[in-house]
Amino acid sequence: MSADLTPEASSLAVLLEPESPPPPRRRGLRVVGRLVLAALMVSLAAGTVVLLDDEKQPPPAPRFAVEDVAVSPGEVPPAAGPVPPDLAGWARRVSDATDIPVRTLVAYGKAEAKTRTRDPGCNLSWVTLAGVGRVESHHGRYSGTTIGEDGTLSKPIIGVPLDGSPGVQAIPDTDRGTLDGDAQWDRAVGSMQFLPATWSRWSLRAADDGRAPDPQNVDDSALTAANYLCAVGGDLSTGAGWWRAVLTYNQSNEYARSVYSGAAAYARKANELSPR
Repeated sequence: MSADLTPEASSLAVLLEPESPPPPRRRGLRVVGRLVLAALMVSLAAGTVVLLDDEKQPPPAPRFAVEDVAVSPGEVPPAAGPVPPDLAGWARRVSDATDIPVRTLVAYGKAEAKTRTRDPGCNLSWVTLAGVGRVESHHGRYSGTTIGEDGTLSKPIIGVPLDGSPGVQAIPDTDRGTLDGDAQWDRAVGSMQFLPATWSRWSLRAADDGRAPDPQNVDDSALTAANYLCAVGGDLSTGAGWWRAVLTYNQSNEYARSVYSGAAAYARKANELSPR
């Protein structure tokens, strides 16, 4: 891991932009059942969404429940079998069993497959990306967002301005508002919630079309998360590598345990579906 992967500050809380009227911001733990305001502590290296309490539009009860797993940092991470060549068929089967959108599963699967070629020593499993995506944006479904056939979100997922408000660190604009639409303060962007400066450095385009990576595209967002996690953690099949990567993405043991819990639940279900 290079020296510049070290977080530049201890932590910050990044909140998604609420729809009107904005609810009050306050500290919490994470999503449990209804959307309770979560204040996950985030390193400057990545940037993370925190879902807001919306009394008017409570989320539907999940069809697939993720149970909290009591784990300690360093424990071996969960993993599923490799994504098969029939990516579309695999995504439909796993979606039916896990309630992850088919198109988002395709993005996770593509990212795993591309990473096996780009960085085989990383040993990234798609369930790690799913664990992150579950916490960050409900797999791209935050606030009713849907995912198009090309992987583009129906509306941008953009965090609140990081303007030094209570619970939020002040981060002046780094990209002239190019990605987040704010030329004064930075905001986290996309389904995997990257800060603009981090996106600028680590982003990858999933499609070979010569276009710039788009944080509001689940394929690009998932592949960028894979690139970042592998660069930070090295071998993600090891406990040391996986926890280092996830805790650099977000400096919170509670966050890492939530990612682990989601990854473990998805791995268990996907492995049950695999042919014996």
